[in-house]
Amino acid sequence: MHSNQFPLNPIAFHLGPISVHWYGIIIGVGAILGLYMASRECEKRGIPSETLVDLVMYALPIAILSARTYYVLFEWSYYKNHLSEIPAIWNGGLAIHGGLIGGTITAIVFTRKRNISFWKLADITAPSILLGQAIGRWGNFMNQEAHGGPVSRAFLENLHIPSFIINQMDIHGVYYHPTFLYESIWSFIGVIVLISLRKVNLYRGEIFLTYLIWYSIGRFFIEGMRTDSLMLTSHLRIAQVISIVIITGSLLVILIRRMKGSNSERYLTN
Repeated sequence: MHSNQFPLNPIAFHLGPISVHWYGIIIGVGAILGLYMASRECEKRGIPSETLVDLVMYALPIAILSARTYYVLFEWSYYKNHLSEIPAIWNGGLAIHGGLIGGTITAIVFTRKRNISFWKLADITAPSILLGQAIGRWGNFMNQEAHGGPVSRAFLENLHIPSFIINQMDIHGVYYHPTFLYESIWSFIGVIVLISLRKVNLYRGEIFLTYLIWYSIGRFFIEGMRTDSLMLTSHLRIAQVISIVIITGSLLVILIRRMKGSNSERYLTN
């Protein structure tokens, strides 16, 4: 028998009339831990940590706004009749690809204004971005979203995952694939891979491009299991199309830059 205390309450606490959701808290924790990790690496690589904080002050709100805009645009058939729900990001609906687009554009503009190498800063922050994504997926867990198709409880028990996850995957009497968990684990492994690549001393920019490839490979396969995908057509999932574009584009950029020999500076170059 499993406990009747599930599903977990997505609201952490109330401040008067304001409800503070776990979704926002978890995303905030991911952002703070990512910032801390990146700021330590910035100091090692000769970039003042204050510069990173300045970037985050711009990039984080813009990334959240672009992530929401991206989601709403592809779900416009719903939101055009529910305009009041557009700002309700605490209920979920932040598309990581949208956030990446907004955050990357912001970082490009910021680094040009500050006369800093975009690739250098992108390499430094790549593991932190992925760490934030790995932690942020647990906000989806609290909201019982970003899950896959129906499965049996026995299937989940055979995965040897904690019972609180199994119980939270019981949504109205039906158990679902914990795809949020699959992506979180894939991302945590990716953080370790990216940090390890610092010692390999790749050409500048290649850690960030490896991050894009790593995340997109996992997202492509995991997205195929989800039931709440944003769709381009009735059979084509937007995230899978974007993932293929990112993987192909990143590989081409690595190849072209190496063939041109234009990126002689490496990660450990100060």
